[in-house]
Amino acid sequence: MATSTLDRPPGTAAADIPRGPVRRLSAWLHRHAGVRLAALLAAPLFWLVVAYLGALAVLFVSALWTVNGFTGEVVRQPTLVNFRTIATDEVYRTVALRSVGVAAAVTVIDTLIALPMAFFMAKVARPRYRRWLVVAILTPLWASYLVKAYAWRVLLANGGPVDWLLGGPGSGPGYGLSATVLVLAYLWLPYMILPIYAGLERLPDSLLEASADLGARAGRTFRKVVLPVIVPSVIAGSIFTFSLSLGDYITVQIVGGKTQLIGNLVYANIGAANNLPFAAALATIPVLIMVVYLVAVRRSGALEEL
Repeated sequence: MATSTLDRPPGTAAADIPRGPVRRLSAWLHRHAGVRLAALLAAPLFWLVVAYLGALAVLFVSALWTVNGFTGEVVRQPTLVNFRTIATDEVYRTVALRSVGVAAAVTVIDTLIALPMAFFMAKVARPRYRRWLVVAILTPLWASYLVKAYAWRVLLANGGPVDWLLGGPGSGPGYGLSATVLVLAYLWLPYMILPIYAGLERLPDSLLEASADLGARAGRTFRKVVLPVIVPSVIAGSIFTFSLSLGDYITVQIVGGKTQLIGNLVYANIGAANNLPFAAALATIPVLIMVVYLVAVRRSGALEEL
């Protein structure tokens, strides 16, 4: 029990009362702010270094290994043969370019859809309805990824609802590259709407009113007032849509037909081909592309919008 002021012997100061190890440690930490900060950040930094950066390091190292074609054993000797194969084989170059094209197409489609939706939510809808619109945007994220992907497989099937709406069997896109882009654009659309909505909410209505008072039409107001403000938000959303589409392998397997992207090539080399080093080399392609992309947009203010 701590000693109260009334229980102290006459003439005894508070500093003269013996302190336990916990109080001594607390006093020492109070005097050393740097140690307190290091202790506070030790656990999350350990998790980041070991679980995340460590996993990436293992990925890059294993990409330098090869597989013995006769025994199937992994040869742990550094070599660039996997990367040379990816760079020189036309099939892998085509798949890599196709994957980047799909990710870019998904990002453009989501941007075109998200801009008017986010603008309506932030500037047109009444404030009491905005929270319900945000909930409506977030609701699809609560459903299982596989449930949504297989639902689209049913919709896009030959003779399915999409064919029926477009005029009969064979009228829809069916399974293939177009279906993959369509489904990925649907899956990642909320990740584009929410950053743009947040950016538009910070745009003062007085700027729009001032533009209208000066005679600017809607198109000019959008180009000169709205667009410069939301460009960082659009880039922030594109980081999600582009990266998630670039590494996806489930959607292309469900609705992609014979389409090959980087994701399902990685999956095939891990499973059926049992060539983990080559799969690791393929998996480094999306990582390197995203590193280049993040370096390119770091000065746009997009990273602060995440």
